[in-house]
Amino acid sequence: MIDEQDPMNGPLRVGVLGPVTAWVDGVPVPLGGPRQQAVLARLVVAGGRLVTTDRLVDDLWDEPPRGAVAAVRTFVADLRRRLEPGRAPRTPARHLVTDGPGYALRGAEVDAQELERTTGDARDLPPAAARSALDRALGAWRGTPYAGLDQPWAVTERSRLAGVRLVAVERRAEARVALGEAADVVPELDAHAAEHPWREEAWRLLALALYRSGRQADALAVLRRARALLADELGVDPGRRLAELETRLLRHDEDGAAPAARDVWEQTTAAYERVVAAGARTRLESTATLLRTLALTGGDGLAEARHRRVAAVRAAEQLGDPELTARVINASDVPGAWTRSDDAALAAELVAAAERTLGALPAGAPDAVRARLLATVAVESRGLPGPRGSSAAHEAEALARRSGDPAALAFALAGRYLTRFERTGLAPERDAIGTELVSLAGRHGLSTFEILGHLVRLQARSALGDLEAAQRHADAADALGTRHERPLVAVFTQWFGTLREAASGAPVADAERAYRAASGTLAGSGMPGVADGLLPLALLALRVGRGRPADGLPAADDAGWGPWAPWARPHLHLARGAAAEAADAVRRLTDPPPGLLAEVLWVLAGRAAVAVGDVRVARRAAEALAPAAGETAAGSGMLTAGRVADHLDVLAAILGN
Repeated sequence: MIDEQDPMNGPLRVGVLGPVTAWVDGVPVPLGGPRQQAVLARLVVAGGRLVTTDRLVDDLWDEPPRGAVAAVRTFVADLRRRLEPGRAPRTPARHLVTDGPGYALRGAEVDAQELERTTGDARDLPPAAARSALDRALGAWRGTPYAGLDQPWAVTERSRLAGVRLVAVERRAEARVALGEAADVVPELDAHAAEHPWREEAWRLLALALYRSGRQADALAVLRRARALLADELGVDPGRRLAELETRLLRHDEDGAAPAARDVWEQTTAAYERVVAAGARTRLESTATLLRTLALTGGDGLAEARHRRVAAVRAAEQLGDPELTARVINASDVPGAWTRSDDAALAAELVAAAERTLGALPAGAPDAVRARLLATVAVESRGLPGPRGSSAAHEAEALARRSGDPAALAFALAGRYLTRFERTGLAPERDAIGTELVSLAGRHGLSTFEILGHLVRLQARSALGDLEAAQRHADAADALGTRHERPLVAVFTQWFGTLREAASGAPVADAERAYRAASGTLAGSGMPGVADGLLPLALLALRVGRGRPADGLPAADDAGWGPWAPWARPHLHLARGAAAEAADAVRRLTDPPPGLLAEVLWVLAGRAAVAVGDVRVARRAAEALAPAAGETAAGSGMLTAGRVADHLDVLAAILGN
């Protein structure tokens, strides 16, 4: 057995924020030649997940030599000797472990992972703690990440980490401003904004630091300079946070909340704590209402609200009062604009709780209460197998219309929208739902559902090729999002702007740059169901739609593809000339899940089938896409693979139609 305290087997730290380096118990370890260093680096990129030997071979050489597999095994064996010098012969490795058909790096401290973790955690830390943590994490930055490695995966990771560092620099500066160091941080922020002029957060922080330093005129001049730069170079207006700061500085309210509003909040919460008993049931209802507001803030608020909502429902069920449980569930009627759940396990738990509550309600329970519970089942069933979501949506709509409750009807329509993906080609039906939502919510002041209605229509009009109308709905959603402080709206509308650029025939390189820029809105959005795999999928759909190869994209077993790896894999194999592997990947394809990306995924499946000559899969794709023949594979409103009819023509050629 390895002695965990043996200094010869001390803590392993790996550094990739510069040349690839390792330290055992604080002592630098030579790692051997470049390809041996690349093996360790590739395992770091995998984040503890398995990397097969075949993948390592492909990722180390453009044209693998004979004996490449044996070379990889030799590299691994040598790295093990260097990284665990005290390991006894024939004992299992602790860090560079064998895992099935490949290897994984486990139990090591990695500077890049620490930087990412600290940057994310800093949002929730007090300023002093955030600054200290970010100082340590940024202190590990030794230059160009993965320096000396030029493989595509290293280049991609290098670019991603550079983006993480920029966020960390900005969050550290924000902490320093909050700590009263505004004047000291101005030079750093000035240089940062000059070097990265497209980062609105850099300009915002610089203006805030200047204002806090007593330089209001300079702060406003910076905001005017940022506005002019964005308008002249990119043709866009400043984002919500930048525009709001300008308004606040003009009002001398840089904190972003009127003192009266802060006082009311503090006095009210203090009174609540003093007056309402700790075990009172009304606290659960109040909590659920507050969680609804928290969810609408996006980011950490959305993630926290998901988990806390389930906890509130569990607590309500324990009291054995189904009417109370119904009120707790129904208070958080936050709709969704995406057809993949952010947390399928939590969603399934909410569905089960809503179903139990429906069964336990007394016979005379109001129709609106039942409608909201059924709408919860429909909304939270997105991405779950079975017909229950659709049937619940129809029941909810019927009860809501009978009840005359506009809020219940709006939530029921939100549930029906999320279940209208039984097949492709249903954009007109979803457009009709969006139209009713906009009208209903607008008449009754239901801003959240009015925003949803515009986003639904943005998606549907994108699928129908009517980008002018889609743009009008994007503008309307943006305006409502700004007025009602709904930051997640901008994620969808900025991605739509990128889709529109790609659909307009912009050069592939320009469209790809726009997609990569838009991907920054997903970081910290609290929407993993949207974010996972979206950027590489958008790039692949763009390439396939333009008849371009998928070279330079992440490997198929890279976690960055999220759930979309199966549909990417054939194209990635084809890009490197691995026809047999591509054909095998096509044979293994299952039907895409129903949802906003179904048309895009069927296009990818069909075009890959054509490339490898798989008539069976080509026929499945053609049959699935036929109902959408008059649409564009852009129903998500965020990415596009071009006109469905064009792809059907290609499929018809192999099918002899």
